[in-house]
Amino acid sequence: MSSSHPLHSLYTDHGAWLRNWLRAKLGNAWDAADLAHDTYVRILQAGTRPAAEDSRRYLVQVANGLMIDLFRRRRIEAAYLEALSVLPEAQAPSEESRALAVEALLELDRLLHKLPAKARQAFLLCKLDGLSYRDIAAQLGVSVSSVEKYIAAALQACCLALYQP
Repeated sequence: MSSSHPLHSLYTDHGAWLRNWLRAKLGNAWDAADLAHDTYVRILQAGTRPAAEDSRRYLVQVANGLMIDLFRRRRIEAAYLEALSVLPEAQAPSEESRALAVEALLELDRLLHKLPAKARQAFLLCKLDGLSYRDIAAQLGVSVSSVEKYIAAALQACCLALYQP
């Protein structure tokens, strides 16, 4: 990045500060360095540049979003690995299969978090817990027809994610 690039001054003025701030939040320098890098990449991709007086607030906002993504990813990976731990070693998937499964789970998580909370909850209660629509309706305090609509919306979102580029 040349010194004339608008991101250059943002990086030189605040890069060390951002890494230190992230290190304090994350507890280690490696994750802090990775997220600081990803923060600047995200800003570069977005093509935005905050006003000088808003630089640190903007960096924190972007970095916080990336931290949430990191924690969510780790939580999903840990849950997946815990589920795999009960399998006999001969049935354990390869590293490549694990990586693909984690990516698919992360994509599904992103998709479900775009849904309204009740639609997401209804879908998970149905598909993961195997509850009937009537039981889901009772648990959510809504009608069975609302549950039908929630499940339909979730399934539609899944289908669109599968079949649209």
